[in-house]
Amino acid sequence: KVDYDVCSNYGNWLYSAGIGNDPRDSRKFNMIKQGLDYDGNGDYVRLWVPELQGIKGADIHTPWALSSAALSQAGVTLGETYPRPVVTAPEWSRHIHQRPGGSPHARGRRGPAQHKDRGIDFYFSRKKDA
Repeated sequence: KVDYDVCSNYGNWLYSAGIGNDPRDSRKFNMIKQGLDYDGNGDYVRLWVPELQGIKGADIHTPWALSSAALSQAGVTLGETYPRPVVTAPEWSRHIHQRPGGSPHARGRRGPAQHKDRGIDFYFSRKKDA
């Protein structure tokens, strides 16, 4: 079964491309974190990217960060059997070699509950003096 919802999928693609609608400044879609949160073992990636099937577990989300020995054992040669990344975002570094379940969700995260004194205008205004 293929999960397909035109509106949700187009919105998600736009957001991940960096042109989606988000009221927060400097907000970026972190593909590595999302992969760890929602495909911790890499099964979905392995299904659609057969070139990476030999990579075990969550390391499939960051093959360029693996050692030459690990890549060789998995049958992956960066630049030949699988492309090198075009860019590596600085915010990805904290998630490289992270195990699933080690996400901020597991520890709790800052959210509106910690800012009870701030109204909705805080989140949508440009001025952040509060």
